[in-house]
Amino acid sequence: MSDLILVERNDRIATVRLNRPDKLNALNKAMWTGIADAFGALDRDDDIGCVVLTAAGDRAFSPGADIAEFASARADVVQATAYGKVMHATMGAVAACRHPVIAVVKGICVGGGLEIALMCDMRICGASSRFGVPINRLGLVMAYPEIEALIRLCGESVALEILFEARVFGPEEALRKRLVNRVVADEKVDEEGLATARRIADGAPLVNRWHKKFARRLAEGRPLSEGEAAEGFACFGTEDYRIGREAFLAKARPAFKGR
Repeated sequence: MSDLILVERNDRIATVRLNRPDKLNALNKAMWTGIADAFGALDRDDDIGCVVLTAAGDRAFSPGADIAEFASARADVVQATAYGKVMHATMGAVAACRHPVIAVVKGICVGGGLEIALMCDMRICGASSRFGVPINRLGLVMAYPEIEALIRLCGESVALEILFEARVFGPEEALRKRLVNRVVADEKVDEEGLATARRIADGAPLVNRWHKKFARRLAEGRPLSEGEAAEGFACFGTEDYRIGREAFLAKARPAFKGR
């Protein structure tokens, strides 16, 4: 990874960190590409139990796109279309990661920053965090893959409220709008994010991956095939099931192996 995107490992927890604090972690093309590369590599790693997406500094997760880059990289429809493909590939890489992914948010999280956070499975934020999508002030739209994630979380009417009014709002409103799962004191954000990741990573990794897969599949609304329905019982054939069952009976902590 470049210095703009840092990947750290702590046992079975991986942290992907936006690292441009001097620009409040404003997203440029190199960062979009770096995020996709990081999540692609982590997705292939069987030893990962949870991924935390966060950012350097306390002032901002990300204010969104680096507007200074627009004149050279997104000056017209052709350039913007190519740039959009990079963005959407990155969003897809975060969403498709088979491991549980938590966004840990401090400070500003708007525009493209919020779009990236929406791709995660959970979002934990601090009491001074701020959210919104004020892009109609720039004459810009959220393209289909971006607005789809917003609607999926908070519904069409609330999504349009966010886009039409272009307000930047606080964490309690974000919680009511279902954009975040949990609000904690600013000084506790990192601690709560890590504790949550640890609780997730301590579970059976295959089970967490199955649950994520099942939830995404059900959201498609199509009837399940016989093979898909049968996959709900595949866990009984895993070594982790044996480990978990024996640990429960022995009142011991299970040491899952991911197989």
